[in-house]
Amino acid sequence: MDGATLLKKIIISTPTAKIYRRLGFKKATSQLTPKTKNETEAHIEAAVSLISLRGSFLRLKTSDNDGQLIKFFSGVNFSSKKLSRFLRGCPEAVLLGATAGSEIMEAIKEKTAQGDLQAAVVYDATASEIADAALDWIMDYINQLIRREGKTLLPRRFSAGYADFDLSNQKTIYELLNLDKLGVRITEAYMLLPEKSVTAISGICG
Repeated sequence: MDGATLLKKIIISTPTAKIYRRLGFKKATSQLTPKTKNETEAHIEAAVSLISLRGSFLRLKTSDNDGQLIKFFSGVNFSSKKLSRFLRGCPEAVLLGATAGSEIMEAIKEKTAQGDLQAAVVYDATASEIADAALDWIMDYINQLIRREGKTLLPRRFSAGYADFDLSNQKTIYELLNLDKLGVRITEAYMLLPEKSVTAISGICG
């Protein structure tokens, strides 16, 4: 099995509309006063400047999927009926990981300690959406790589802790993706640190 591919610098467009939705605004321009809108966008811009996106991915060839246990030729196994159904018909799976870095998390803590909750909330929403957008970017990147093989990636992804795919699987994913090399740690409760770090699984079909 080849090792994970590390992406040490990911650059994406700021998902402004998604950030506003996370903040509770369906239409940012109609529900915000000009003053609040300007302040919010200034906070978003400041948050983006503190985010250092990095990521990792790893392709795994499936050896068996019996509806409960998914086995890979690498020796890795995942047990989950929901994940098994999700990956049904896919001869390969791909593990994905991304992190927004630690600087933005320190800034959120600092703003909270200073009582600037508006900035802290906007920083948090921005980091969350950008970390998710990084996974989208990695999936697009993989699609470009596998298109020449006549293959395509499932449009959705599946994460540890969802449905019956136990969160403890996050440790295996973390280790396989070498996320420690990107400055990410994992706790005994299988949570990733810094907080705005995410992992997922998708399937390669074709």
